Amino acid sequence: MRQLDDTDREIIRLLVEDARRPYNEIAETVGLSPPTVSDRVERLREIGIIRRFTADLDQGILIDGLSLLVTVNAKPGHVDAIKGSLGSFDGVEHVFVTADAHIVCKANLHEHAVEALLSDAIEEDAVRDYDVQLLVDEEWNPQPGTIEFAPDCVECGNTVTNEGESTRIDGELYHFCCSSCKGQFAERYERLQEGAAD
Repeated sequence: MRQLDDTDREIIRLLVEDARRPYNEIAETVGLSPPTVSDRVERLREIGIIRRFTADLDQGILIDGLSLLVTVNAKPGHVDAIKGSLGSFDGVEHVFVTADAHIVCKANLHEHAVEALLSDAIEEDAVRDYDVQLLVDEEWNPQPGTIEFAPDCVECGNTVTNEGESTRIDGELYHFCCSSCKGQFAERYERLQEGAAD
């Protein structure tokens, strides 16, 4: 599996700045042909580094409601459930989990929806406490920097290096540190599929 090089990182940086930037403009900047840039972007999508291209909206112009930062101090064993619940709530844009089991989300909500977020998305028995702050300004400035491609092997959990392999099974992309892990995973997946069909 080929690792990211400086050209990949520059392409990512240019796309983060403007996801609609034409490939010929990117090609001119990185010193490649537009078809080569297209191939590299497709490879970055195929291995899961680029998940989708999105629009960066100016919430200061469009927002109709309150921009909030909600911090939830979860009880042990409830982090994933709260994260999932917040992430699926209408108006929640970002959900982060800190190392000390705090879930932080940024949301744009109508005033009446704040209470619903707190009562519906955050199960009272699952939290120690929470804090809601009104945001008055924000700026998003992603920096790809010196990123490296280092997914975990879905079979053994080791970091996938340039000797690793990736494959799609039923449309889902999986990364493996070696062909042995890939074979074990595929074999187990096939047995599970056969068992489900019986």
